[in-house]
Amino acid sequence: MGAVTSTVPSSGSSLLDLAPVIPVVVVHDAADAVPLARALVAGGLPAIEVTFRTPAAADAIRAIAEEVPDAVVGAGTVLSPEQVETAVDAGARFLVTPGWTDRLLGALDASGLPYLPGVSTTSEVVALLERGVEEMKFFPAEAAGGAAYLKALASPLPGARFCPTGGVNASNAPEYLALPNVGCVGGTWMLPADALAAGDWDRVESLAREAAALRG
Repeated sequence: MGAVTSTVPSSGSSLLDLAPVIPVVVVHDAADAVPLARALVAGGLPAIEVTFRTPAAADAIRAIAEEVPDAVVGAGTVLSPEQVETAVDAGARFLVTPGWTDRLLGALDASGLPYLPGVSTTSEVVALLERGVEEMKFFPAEAAGGAAYLKALASPLPGARFCPTGGVNASNAPEYLALPNVGCVGGTWMLPADALAAGDWDRVESLAREAAALRG
């Protein structure tokens, strides 16, 4: 089997290389999706993962896809083939899962979209490499061993690249980003709850700009 990468067709770049951070967004009101996405893009974070953790997720993805052309919007917390279909129909340009099964992996592959399946063990990484999948989400990153764990995988599994997510923040992100097998990290620290509640998109943009500068 040939290698399966997370290349975003319109950009020609891997999802892991678009920016040092992929914001992991939980949208409760779809009306917030467009201004939130515009703030993130303006701050230098074009890849935006909207998680399927709220009923507003599909509408939020659709709104961003239609109204924020510079955003590369994807669906996260994808748990089933049905959610894969929903994400595709909404206009998602990539898919992210917290873990994977053969059934889910089949749906991800059939979608035609770039995807990052979640892993937290060496055996899961090896199983995906065996299937030709080389780019993955490492989740939950801090709880599963953190940067030290990924550093230990770099030598025996050089074909795997990761987007660590889960417990990653502005303080520890540089440690992950310094690893040779990490392309980017996922996080929420540029999306503080009080700023989202207040619609303070200027603050979101400022925090996004700081995150985008983590890899100088």
